[in-house]
Amino acid sequence: MRVLTVVGARPQFIKAAPVRRALEAVGHEEYLVHTGQHYDDDMSTTHFRDLELPDPDVNLGVGSGMHGEQTARMLSRLEPVIAEQAPDWVLVYGDTNSTLAGALAAVKLHVPVAHVEAGQRSYNRSMPEEINRVLADHASDLLLCSTPTAVANLGVEGLRENVHLVGDVMIDTLAWMLRPELPPPNTLARLGLRPGGYVLATVHRAETTDDCARLRAVLDSFARLEETVVFPVHPRTKKAVARLGWTPPPHVMTIDPAGYRDIIELQRGARLILTDSGGMQKEAYFLGVPCIVLREQTEWTEIVEAGWAILAGADSERILHAVRSFAPCGPRPMLHGDGHAAQRCVSHLEHAVSAKPRSSPGGSR
Repeated sequence: MRVLTVVGARPQFIKAAPVRRALEAVGHEEYLVHTGQHYDDDMSTTHFRDLELPDPDVNLGVGSGMHGEQTARMLSRLEPVIAEQAPDWVLVYGDTNSTLAGALAAVKLHVPVAHVEAGQRSYNRSMPEEINRVLADHASDLLLCSTPTAVANLGVEGLRENVHLVGDVMIDTLAWMLRPELPPPNTLARLGLRPGGYVLATVHRAETTDDCARLRAVLDSFARLEETVVFPVHPRTKKAVARLGWTPPPHVMTIDPAGYRDIIELQRGARLILTDSGGMQKEAYFLGVPCIVLREQTEWTEIVEAGWAILAGADSERILHAVRSFAPCGPRPMLHGDGHAAQRCVSHLEHAVSAKPRSSPGGSR
């Protein structure tokens, strides 16, 4: 079996790593395409190193841009690569423009598409990620879901065939990163931090960074906190903060985007986490760290229902109240699988490709 995997943003590198290992373990071939959506060292190269991923077979180098412009460049550059490689599957992950472009380019060439992390919904259509998820799911031949809620969401939309609950591949990667034989990085000592002595904050979604009022309210809450805030600044956020002219107070430690090993250590050591990242919500839950979600909705509703995350939006008073009072208690049930989601993904790919005759790229159905 030959799989062409499309990635472009660092959450996708994290998701793709265990699936690549699972493919290699049973002798399948993967052709890795990096769209170049995240392209600098902090957002791309260091993650490939930390995850022990090989260099991509091809980097399309699309860079940044408006959503339509960026997606169009991806489509035009992906199509000849998929046609030339003629894979059994095109594999896409998550909810980025790279996800949508990979699914659309493949389906137009009549190459089967598998979507890992299918069915997640925030039901906020103003988010570009939500549109990407929905369109990718409806273009896909195989829908691989992280949670029972995702399976149910697809059913509501009429997608019931070739839908499989596999668990969350991000948890596979996190468990792999925490294996005992891997010495932990010296992240906290390097930054002069002590475990439990800070909160970790990340902001990167367009709904916050592109809305001056929302971003200002979030930053205001960081400034008003009475404890150390460690704030790795995403490139998009850095530009938005500069436009606002915001200067962090002394207790807000702004740092460059952290590599995967470093960000895991920062999460493990935090008293709590403030984030608009979907992936970090899951990682925080797995690590047992309380999480305040800087959004009005989340795709990962199970974490909120379990009492380990709380929605605070971009309201500074709500954020401050949550930081000062939120204290999860009770068990943390296993919500996102058992660390073997990647093997299940590969098994479903194998079964589906053996059961379905191939179409020729560029041909008609």
